[in-house]
Amino acid sequence: MRDEARISEELRDKYLSISLEKAERLEDLINDFFEITRFNLSSLTLEYSRVNLTRLLEQLTFEFQPMLSEKSLKCFLEIAPNTMLSCDVNQMQRVFDNLLRNAVNYSLENGTIHIMAVQDGEQTKIQFSNRGNTIPKEKLERIFERFYRLDTARSSRSGGAGLGLAIAKEIVELHGGTITASSENEMIEFEVIIPSKNS
Repeated sequence: MRDEARISEELRDKYLSISLEKAERLEDLINDFFEITRFNLSSLTLEYSRVNLTRLLEQLTFEFQPMLSEKSLKCFLEIAPNTMLSCDVNQMQRVFDNLLRNAVNYSLENGTIHIMAVQDGEQTKIQFSNRGNTIPKEKLERIFERFYRLDTARSSRSGGAGLGLAIAKEIVELHGGTITASSENEMIEFEVIIPSKNS
């Protein structure tokens, strides 16, 4: 664009769009690198408060409606009214945001994402499941590694840097919980368990 004086408006728009996309992608990567560095170099102190988990997940699914509609997906939430959870709300919200974003990106079109949360005396269990291509066992074993991407053929814009699940794992473990992934018969499921000693 700089060197070609007679570039057409059509090509100019095309190159501007590509430049903008690459710039936004670079910004996302830089933010991800800062994020993972912050988790590596500092001891994150969780700020616990009691949150209405039901409303938090309802708000999350509402915010994702545009992304869901784009792939003709539905999101079904199954949780008891006014389920409460003690956690660092901002950090845990990032975990759920990442898991739902992951479910949208790897769902087959016209499918349903199912979010279920159950509570007993010892723990709160939150599951995100969706219909998608079965993830091989060897990939499941690496899915929470930093910079690991399930499908390198996906567009870099939608595929991410492979940091989201690694960060989610660190946040959940800081809460004394666990996060696991499973996949079979074209179903993908992530399960977060937070012990009730923090609830």
